[in-house]
Amino acid sequence: MTRKVLVTGGTSGIGQGIARAFAQAGDEVVATGVTARESEAAPAHPRIAYRVLDVGDGQAVSELAAGLGELDVVVNCAGIIQRGAELEPEAFARTVDINLVGTMRVCAATRPLLRARRGCIVNTASMLSFFGGGLVPGYSASKGGVAQLTKSLAIAYAEDGIRVNAVAPGWIATPLTQALQDDPARAGPILARTPLKRWGTPDDIAGPVLFLASEAARFVTGIVLPVDGGYLIA
Repeated sequence: MTRKVLVTGGTSGIGQGIARAFAQAGDEVVATGVTARESEAAPAHPRIAYRVLDVGDGQAVSELAAGLGELDVVVNCAGIIQRGAELEPEAFARTVDINLVGTMRVCAATRPLLRARRGCIVNTASMLSFFGGGLVPGYSASKGGVAQLTKSLAIAYAEDGIRVNAVAPGWIATPLTQALQDDPARAGPILARTPLKRWGTPDDIAGPVLFLASEAARFVTGIVLPVDGGYLIA
């Protein structure tokens, strides 16, 4: 059965890898970017429709959800990080609003559609759901919140037959981490601690997301699945 899938933040990086994986599996995907430029620059695929969405705008989230018609899967990938700047309250609040409150906005707006199809949600947590980040307190706080939000909504939405899970990516090679990849002083310790000794790729995250959204995971809800090459255990 062809499913309808919404991937926020699906125009690049991890979100694009996930959108592409669902499309290649035969699903119809709506992938969003925060600007028209992002959506226009995203790789074309016959099963992916790109839309503009700022998850910080509650009305825009509601309008997008209302126009979807039906929905089987939601993947929340939209997010920002502001290294250093998040030590100031305004930047901290902006990061938390997009990463955590934005995730909640999308979950709440799409709940009725998912209820009708007994669908599921996969959120994007992080290694920084488990560790602190001295330069990114807003990102760390928001991703810790995503982990707890996932568990809480798994309980709240279970009565609707909606499963809610999350993946927690490790160090993934995307534009968001390019500065880290390019700095040997920072990349070296990351790779030294990662047992599999490489950066992850968006495709490495897409596989676990597809599993969590599949019938094979029908009795799985409320988990935060690390996809990190072993970083957490080292």
